[in-house]
Amino acid sequence: MKPFHEIQACDLASLSLQDEINSRGYALIRGLLPQQALSHVLGDITRILYSAGWLVRDDDPLERMADLSAACGDPDPSFKRTYQEVFNLESFHDLPHHPALKRVMSMLVGEQLLIHPKPIGRLIFPHCERLVNHAHQDFRFMNGDSECFTAWIPLHDCPASLGPLQILEGSHRFGIQNHDHENLHVPEIPAGAALGGNWVGGAINAGDLLIFHSLTVHAASPNLSSQLRISLDCRFQDRGRVIDPANLAFAGESGKSWENTYAGWNSDDLKYYWKRMPLTFAPSLAELEQLAKTTDSPRRRARYVRILSQLEEFAECAGQEANFSVPIQVIMTGLGTRNEGSLPVSGFWQKTNRRVMA
Repeated sequence: MKPFHEIQACDLASLSLQDEINSRGYALIRGLLPQQALSHVLGDITRILYSAGWLVRDDDPLERMADLSAACGDPDPSFKRTYQEVFNLESFHDLPHHPALKRVMSMLVGEQLLIHPKPIGRLIFPHCERLVNHAHQDFRFMNGDSECFTAWIPLHDCPASLGPLQILEGSHRFGIQNHDHENLHVPEIPAGAALGGNWVGGAINAGDLLIFHSLTVHAASPNLSSQLRISLDCRFQDRGRVIDPANLAFAGESGKSWENTYAGWNSDDLKYYWKRMPLTFAPSLAELEQLAKTTDSPRRRARYVRILSQLEEFAECAGQEANFSVPIQVIMTGLGTRNEGSLPVSGFWQKTNRRVMA
């Protein structure tokens, strides 16, 4: 496998970063983020993992020595319970807003930077093949506009044995590639079928930043160490481009909410920060409402209802009048799935076009 092409943080310039992404589909920036910012988040996360029994009891939690008897991953219920505690951490959400990271991503997307509000924590046990993320494109899960970028941030040094990401160089130029879905929790591109150049990889250390395009094919390598690998995926785009509203809401059946996420935070600065931005949704609210009424699958109709109801709450937080043409209560009638009855429903959302002040 070819090694990553590297850029030193001190050599960064807007033109070189854009050229790197355009030609390779990724950029690896060495030494961008300060250790203190990473250590703060890592400490908060490892305290939760230690309390959950994921780490060896006699070792320092910061060493991340895994108790393999506790090995789990999405969609295991034990993983979801612990992951929710991690997701609720204020420091977890603060890291994507670090000034050094915002400066670099603004070089790439422009001054109208939108930081997606749902970073993803990767908590990867060693020696668990079923938990390895195989080749895929992030756009398959994000939708919206393909000119969106992921920043992969390891919270500790990540040598090859810990399973850092690998990139299929130039694969962003081949558009949306076919992903298998059958019997898979996470869709993936079949082995050997991804289009692009050479696979590249290597060690990615604490402070380094791996950025890649939403159409860039990438995969995790297996964690062959005795430690958990802990990293963050953060996503960025120009807020003038369309965004799938599911990236702002909780569309699943878990009962997650921003209210619960924010409950233990000390600062209000990052709560609902996107509601102050003029955003263009795709699908639009009108299209979501239609999907909630007409989609064949009751489960998917319930998903659209959950998104709509949460977007309605964002409008209320922003002090805006709302107006749905059909009440959510009516849309929900006959869905017949377990969790819809507990959805918050009230008011309406005003829709005139795809441009929405959220």
